[in-house]
This record gives sequence, structure tokens and C-alpha cells, in this order.
Amino acid sequence: MDFNEADLIVKYSHAISKLAKMTEDNNNIDPSFYEKFDVKRGLRDKNGKGVLCGLTEISEVTAWETADGKRKPVKGTLCYRGYNVKDLVRGCISENRFGFEETVYLLLFGKLPAKAELDSFCEMLAEFRQLPKNFVRDVIMKSPSKDMMNMLARCVLNLYSYDPDPDSVSIPNVLRQCLALIAQLPMISAYSYRAYRYYNTNDGSLVIHKPVSEYSTAQNILHVLRKDNGFSDLEAKVLDVCLTLHADHGGGNASTFTTHLATSTGTDTYSSISASLGSLKGPKHGGANIKVMQMLENIKENVRDRSEKNVYDYVKKIIDRRAFDRTGLVYGIGHAVYTLSDPRAEVLEVYAGKLAAEKKRTEEFELYETVARAASEIICEQKNLDKPVTPNVDFYSGFVYSMLNLPEALFTPLFAIARIAGWSAHRMEELVSGGKIIRPAYECVSPRRGYEPISKR
Repeated sequence: MDFNEADLIVKYSHAISKLAKMTEDNNNIDPSFYEKFDVKRGLRDKNGKGVLCGLTEISEVTAWETADGKRKPVKGTLCYRGYNVKDLVRGCISENRFGFEETVYLLLFGKLPAKAELDSFCEMLAEFRQLPKNFVRDVIMKSPSKDMMNMLARCVLNLYSYDPDPDSVSIPNVLRQCLALIAQLPMISAYSYRAYRYYNTNDGSLVIHKPVSEYSTAQNILHVLRKDNGFSDLEAKVLDVCLTLHADHGGGNASTFTTHLATSTGTDTYSSISASLGSLKGPKHGGANIKVMQMLENIKENVRDRSEKNVYDYVKKIIDRRAFDRTGLVYGIGHAVYTLSDPRAEVLEVYAGKLAAEKKRTEEFELYETVARAASEIICEQKNLDKPVTPNVDFYSGFVYSMLNLPEALFTPLFAIARIAGWSAHRMEELVSGGKIIRPAYECVSPRRGYEPISKR
């Protein structure tokens, strides 16, 4: 911040405070109006079910089934192009290979690739990983930010200037752009973090590793982030599973809906993806795993003897708004869509346990399990629920990233690195099948007023 800007903030702080109060007073809509006009707040009905506003063939989130005209909760499933994500993970692990690139192919092209197709696709992604000439020096290094999501959005917008055909929304051109962004986002994230560390901390060395063409996306992330380039096979495989699980989650989640919304206007790929990044940055969407980590650190600080009873008692304090951030929320527990279980959490729980054993952090993993049991029991008891409240994927993902020695600043960018696969698929689906600008209605509830000359106000 330069001197003039700081001076203006001081000079106008009082005036801005008064104007902010006026803004609050004149934007406070009577809550009864939402019921009067049958507004689906958050685009959800009274039961929390999302308002149907589009169709997709890309992925499906299932948490309910209807029998005899009645809806009942079921164990959650997540399918990419009709394939259960658990089967995709299980298949790749059983064949001792990485699955994220195969998942990207499936989301984009609607089918699982044969080996020759997958090999060719991986070679293409490896070529696209190279950033434009001088991009690291001219864009990433010149103004590093402490917020990596801000850096990602800024870098994506800057890539527009390096593209010879940035505005065309033909499918071949958009596909080219999306493939490049899928390949480049891991590099941009890692280099942005390294630049920030160099300029803003006591880390005296600046290490910029080039990607290895033979490596998978997960391997390259670990390779470029670590000074010694080293990582174990289990570390890379677990990170690959994380990327696969986060690659898409239906068309209605906030960032993917943002992709559809922006794409429907006819805007360019870089603007669309940067808008999705801005949506994902919100702590209610992409930053939840950081809150889980902070909550667990708070529990560790305040519960020295971590018996089941002591952990239970402290979790109850959190729920009763007497501990941690006093919101009453147990972060990472429950989900807006899933009912009986989040399939992503079920998969990640298994690999979190395996990684905890390798990293000698089994005791910490057991604490996570205890917190999950306690939170479910207390919430169900207090709210008189007849179905369990279970962990979502965010409950374990931050813990997994911490065991991989990945910095907290990259937790949400890792979500973006995976989810850009889904954003890209949804962008092209909107271009092919949408055809109409998305424009939901808002009812204006302010009274009509006659104009008054300034001398009479």
C-alpha cells in the first residue's frame, strides 16, 4: 500500500463508517418478505433441496431415494459420467497407477480412456504445463500476494494476454484453453507460494523447479513444492486420490454454478475460470478444511487428556457456543446435500489412516475419529434427528494435506487444481447445450418514491 492510499484511508475513515451504516440500514430486507414471495433463498426449498435450474451429464450427487412417493435418506454416492467415484479410485489403486488424469479425461470427453488414449492425453498435459515465456518473472514474481487464491485468479486473467485467440468460444478453442489451465494451475499455485515465501518470510532461498513430463499431476505438485523434490509413492497416491475426489461435484455447487453463469454470458474462458476461483475462495465453499484444522488445534490445546469423555465434553462446549469460535459449528461435520454419508469422506478416511501410520500421526488421526463420533452423537441428540450427522470431505482433507507437508496457504488452491477439471467440463457443456443467458428473477420490495429537487432534500 503506497503513502497516498494509506493517507486516504485515514482521512475518510469516519465518513466511510457513516456511509457504511447508511448502507446497512438501506439494505436490510424484511425477512417476512421472503416467505410472502416464496423466495427460494440460496436457491433451495424449505427442505434444503436445490431448485432445479439446469441439466448435466457430467456428475451426479445422490443422497436420497424415493419409494412409494416418500423420500428417504441413503448413503451418499458421487458419480462422474455415471461411474461411481469409489470404483474409479479403487480401479486405479488396484492397478498401481494414478487416477486424476483419467478422471479429467472422463469428465471432459464422457468416457474412460483406453491406455493409448490416456498416454496420449497425459503427454498433451505435460506439454501444456509449461507456462508462457517470462510469465513467472513478469506476473508471479512482481507482486506476490499472501492469498494464493487471489494469485491464481490474477494469473488466470493475465494468461488472457498471452493467448493468441483469447475470446473465441468455439469448442476446439475453449478445449485448448481448458487443457492448458488444467495443466498450468498446479505450477502457478506452487510458484506463487514460493514467490510469497521468498519475499515475505525469513525463507532466504527461492526454489523454482520445472515440472517433470513423466510425472502425474500429483507427483509434479510434490516435486515442485519440495526443495529436495522428494516424495514417497504413498504420498503421491494419496494426493492423487484427493484430486480425484475433488474433481467435480454436480452443477449446483457455488463455483461450478458460477462457471455456468459466467459462460452463459458468452465471456472468455479466463474470465469464466477466474470468476469460479473467486467463488471457491469463500470460506463457506473452498476454505472449510482450514477451519477444521484450526478447530482440531484448539481441541488439542484445551484437551490434554484426550479420553473419549473429555473430547466429548469439549465438543459439546463447541456446539453450545462456549468454545473455539463460538459459532456452534463443528466444521467438517454434515453436508448441505449428503445425508447418511459423504462418499468422498469415506474414501479419504481410509487413506488418511494409512498416511497417518506412515507419518507416525496415528494418535492424531484417532482424535479426528473421536471428534467425529462425539459431534454426530451430540448434534443428533440436541436436534432430535433420526439420521446420523457424518463427516464431509473437508473433515479429513486438511489433515491429509498437513501430513503431506503442504502449506495451509495452498489448501484451497489444491481444491481449485482438482475442480478446474469439472469447471472445464461444465463450461463446455454450457456452450454446447445451454444457449441462453442465465437470469433468475429478483422481486423488488422497495416502495416507489417521487423525485425531490436537491434543494428540498
